[in-house]
Amino acid sequence: MTGRQEIQLGTEVLAWSPWHPWLDLIDARTSSIQIPNGRPDVYEVRRAADSSGHRLTIGKASDLRDRVRQGLVKGKAKHSSGTRIRATEDVERLEVRWAETERPAAVEEELYRLYRERFGTLPEYTKLT
Repeated sequence: MTGRQEIQLGTEVLAWSPWHPWLDLIDARTSSIQIPNGRPDVYEVRRAADSSGHRLTIGKASDLRDRVRQGLVKGKAKHSSGTRIRATEDVERLEVRWAETERPAAVEEELYRLYRERFGTLPEYTKLT
């Protein structure tokens, strides 16, 4: 026995939401956008005018609505990328999208891998811990 193990993670097909303006995600009472609640997902943030594929951050969530609205967008919950994005970017020009997955950590890692393959680095505000 060599101590080596090969695993197959299978295929994950992501059905991305449309891109939503950052500011439209702040208040559920004034927005018609329903961020999914209580389910695992992955999400991405980009500058609205950027069609190159660059992302500001890619993340995972066990509860998307809490992670995106309370952490990323509002800053009421801890979110290191959100803190840096809100301090640096013009949030009026940002967009967020998400995709449901039962395996957010594995999908996030694959999105990182694909992004590194294309751009040679992680998204600007993504910080691996």
